[in-house]
Amino acid sequence: MKRFALLLSLLLPLAACQQDAAAPAAADTSAPAAAEPAATTPSADAEAAAALSRQGALPEDTAAAAGDAGTPAADAAAAPVSDAAAGDGLVVGTDYVVIQNGQPYQPVAGKIEVAEAFNFICPACAAFEPLFAAWQEKQPADVKVSYVPADFGGQWRPYAQAYLVAEAKGLDEKSHAAVFHAIHVSHELPGEGEKSDVAKVGAFYAKYGADPKQFVDAMQSFATDAKLTRARQFMIASGVDSTPTLIVNGKYRVTTKKSFQDMLRVADLLIARERAAGAH
Repeated sequence: MKRFALLLSLLLPLAACQQDAAAPAAADTSAPAAAEPAATTPSADAEAAAALSRQGALPEDTAAAAGDAGTPAADAAAAPVSDAAAGDGLVVGTDYVVIQNGQPYQPVAGKIEVAEAFNFICPACAAFEPLFAAWQEKQPADVKVSYVPADFGGQWRPYAQAYLVAEAKGLDEKSHAAVFHAIHVSHELPGEGEKSDVAKVGAFYAKYGADPKQFVDAMQSFATDAKLTRARQFMIASGVDSTPTLIVNGKYRVTTKKSFQDMLRVADLLIARERAAGAH
C-alpha cells in the first residue's frame, strides 16, 4: 500500500481537470480531459509506471514496484452491487463505483455527505462551481457538502492551502465563489501557467477580514500540512484522480462523463440510496 501511495503521489500531478461538454466557454482550457482512472488493475499500474519511467518522470524502482501494488480504484470497480435491486437506473462502473471500506471525509451524525474534490485553479471546477452551489442550496437538511482541496503539486498547492486556512478561519463560505472569479474571470489571482504568488493570495483574503501575513504563514504551517495530508489520503482511498469529483457518503465515487448536470443527477440518486438505507 505504501508503494501504491508513493506511485499515486507521483502520478497525481499529471491528472487534468475533468471537462464538461456543456461548460461555459469562459472555463475552456487547453488541458487534456481527464479519463477514467487508468490504473484500475495492477498490470495497468505497471504499464503506466513503466511509460513514465521511460519518459524520465518516474524512478525505475518505483515503476517496477507498481506491478504488485493493489489499487483502491481496482477494488472499487470490482465491488459487487445490485443495481437492479436499487431500482434507480444507475449503472455501476459507468455512473459510479463503490469505494470499499470508504468513510466520509468530514462525517456528521445524521448527515449524508457529498464531498467534492476540487481546486480553485482548475478551470473545470470553476465551471462546475455555480451549478454545484445552486444544487447545494436545494438540498434538504440531512445533506452536508464538504470540500476536499486537491493538491496535485505546483500551482495547485497554494490554493489547496488557502482553502484550508479560509475554512479554519470561517472565511470559506463567503469567499469560495469569489476565489474562482478572481482566478478565472478578473485574473486578480494567478491562474494556470502563471507564477504562484502567495502574497497576492493573502492580500485577497484580507478583503474578508484576514490579516495577510498571518494568512500566508498559516498556509505554510504544520497544521495546514497535516490537513493536506489527510485530504490526499482521502482522495487516494476514494480513487480520485481528477477534479471535480463527487464522493457520496464516502461510499460512492461519481464517475459519469456525460455532463456536470449528470454528475449531480447521479449524486442525487446515490443520496436517495443512502437515505433509504438509513445510513445517516
